[in-house]
Order: sequence, then C-alpha cells, then structure tokens
Amino acid sequence: MTVRVHGTCAPGFEGVRAEFERSFTERGELGAAVAATVGGELVVDLWGGDAARSGARPWERDTLVNVYSTTKGMTALCAHLLVDRGELDLDAPVARYWPEFAEAGKADIPVRWLLSHRAGLIAPGEPMAQGAVYDWEKVTEALAATRPWWRPGTAQGYHAVTFGFLVGEVVRRITGVSLGTFLRTEVTGPLGADVHVGTPESEHGRCADMAPPVPGETTSASREAPPSSSRTMLGDAPKPPVAGLSDHPMAPATLALQYLPLGDVNAAAYRCAEIPAANGHATARGIAAVYAELACGRLLSSGAVERLRTCQSDGDEPDLVLRVGTPLAETWPWGLGYMLNQYGQAGPNPRAFGHGGAGGSYAFADPENGVSYAYVMNRMGAGTSGEDLRSVHLVGALYEGLRERGPVQGR
Repeated sequence: MTVRVHGTCAPGFEGVRAEFERSFTERGELGAAVAATVGGELVVDLWGGDAARSGARPWERDTLVNVYSTTKGMTALCAHLLVDRGELDLDAPVARYWPEFAEAGKADIPVRWLLSHRAGLIAPGEPMAQGAVYDWEKVTEALAATRPWWRPGTAQGYHAVTFGFLVGEVVRRITGVSLGTFLRTEVTGPLGADVHVGTPESEHGRCADMAPPVPGETTSASREAPPSSSRTMLGDAPKPPVAGLSDHPMAPATLALQYLPLGDVNAAAYRCAEIPAANGHATARGIAAVYAELACGRLLSSGAVERLRTCQSDGDEPDLVLRVGTPLAETWPWGLGYMLNQYGQAGPNPRAFGHGGAGGSYAFADPENGVSYAYVMNRMGAGTSGEDLRSVHLVGALYEGLRERGPVQGR
C-alpha cells in the first residue's frame, strides 16, 4: 500500500521519513505522525495515512489523537512545576494537600510514591461502573477511601488509570484548578503546543479514531503484545472483583485495567473527560514541543530535571502490573512520573526519559543531546514503553541523522 507522507525533515534526517513510510508499507500503520527537535529546532514534522478506520478522512497536520499513557508525562510535568515553585514537597504526605486521602491507613504515603507507582493504589477498592471514570469527584472520593492493595513503598505496580486521578487531585488541591486546566494555562497554552487533557467538543472534528490491531500481527520489538493493548495480558485475567493480588497471577492486571473501565475511546464523553493518566489528545508536534523545553533546560530547573529522572525503583525490581506479558518489564526502572531508558527505546542516552502509551505512542526528552521526540498513531500495536517497532525504527533513524551532525552522547 502506498501512502503519501506529508511534512518536512531537516537535511540529514531523511532516514526518519523513509522509516515512517515503511511503517505504512510494512508495519500495518493506519494513520500517524512523528516529530522531533534538536536544540529546540523542529527537524522532523511528518504525518500521513488515515484518521478514520474507513479511510474516508486523511490525517492532517493538525489531527489530534488519543495518546493513552503518553499523557502521564504531561501530568507528571504539572507536579514537577509545582515542586519547582515551592508549592509541592515530594516527601510530604499526600494528606497534607488532600486531607481525605489519609483514610484507610494512607496518612503517611508521600507524594513521591504517587509519581513512582509505589502507593499501592492501582485500583479503587471496588470495581466502578462504566462511565464512572468520567466523574472526577466520584473517582477521587473512591481512591481516598481505598486501602492500598499492598504495603505502600514496598513494591511498585503501574497505576495505569489511577495515576492521573491521584497526581491530578494533588495538583487541583494546590492550584484550585483541574489538571487539564493547569496544563493548558501553565504549559501548553504559552508554548502553543497542541496537547489537551479534557478535549473541548469544538476540537473533536480534528480527532482521529482509534483502530484495533490487525489480527495476527504484532509491532512489538519483543514479538509479544503489551499489557495495555492486548489479549496477552487480559485474556487469562480474572474478571472483577478480586480479593487481592494473590488471587491470581494476573490479578494486578485486572485491578489496574478493569476496575476503572475507559469505555468507548472514540466517544465524545471520553474525549471531553479529564483522565490525566490515559486520555490526552495531541499532535506529535505538540508533545515534542513540550519535551523540547525539558531537553533544552527550559520550563523546569536543572535540579528538577535531574530529580524526575532519578530512579525510584529498588535495584532490579519488577513492576507488579507490567511484568505479566511484557518482556521488558521483568525489571522496570521508574523515575518520578517518567519511564527511564534502561532498554534503549529512547535512543542511546541512558539518561533520556519519557513515557509511552497503549498501542505504541511514545515521547521523550534527551537533555544531553538536546533532543525531543514524539510519535502518535491510531492503529493499536505494541507498547506502553516505546518497544513498538514503528517507534523503534523512527528513533533509530533520528539518532543516525543526529550522528551526521556530530558526536552523540550515550551508550
């Protein structure tokens, strides 16, 4: 299949365009965009394919798409901005800012454990009904009343959906505005970055429709499907409710992914809601612009950037949720709200950091090389952690182009 790719690449980065085109001809791409900056200069800005599963609507320069957990990088950034301003203390109890959170034995949980997936709150205490995830007050009240699923601080488990409510409620208690509003007024609005958490109905006409994977195909570099997009993790998982983590080897996946069902991700209700762990809608260019600020030493202090990419995990610690069905997650290093680059999915620099989303979207900053990158798509494939082959090849080509400009820091 021949798909016309639109946009530009700076000299030396033509290899990124070639790999982007191969994603359509060889890797099952439907519609997608990729953007990258070096030293704040936009060196890659490409898009192509279809925004609708029917093929009736082309992907445009300003097409928005659901990026699932790639949203978490934006949510974590809001918290780090408040830390930099002296309004949030990572080592203070969450209950200092959100008093109701102290219920059910949670009075001493520090803010940093929310950001590093160590709070034991991968799910509310009871499964919530379809549509409840769109009701901020209902979800945050349920989480405040929940007893942790493990002793906080003793293990890490991916808070797939709850991360955004937990961090977002702390941001709301401090600032008096929602996470999506804070992100827009403090970050994306001033930058002109097309990134939304709580997408206005006026922008829904620009939103691409998400499409399921092609049956029998995988885009994973590990050749196995990831937890958040696939039957690999959920096919054998018990149905809710579960009594605890020991109920079944896949009980953590049930808790993290089924206790707060997202519903129809192409529906207006989903797009309008604020689900700051999972439903950001963005262009690749918009996300890359935000990460460019971090790559170039703007927006946050240098100390904040070092802090957010400092590993919070305990040695070769697994992630209780991601380890099932995800080969990369046998050991998993978490920063403060960001995935670290242990496996090279963000290029050769082990100090790069970012976040991926279900189905394959991925974004990162590499401060040592001055690089930011974002890839977004609507055909679900492999990923929450950058291992999708479509992104892997794009990142590889990006750094090949960078090497033509001079030495690259990294492995």
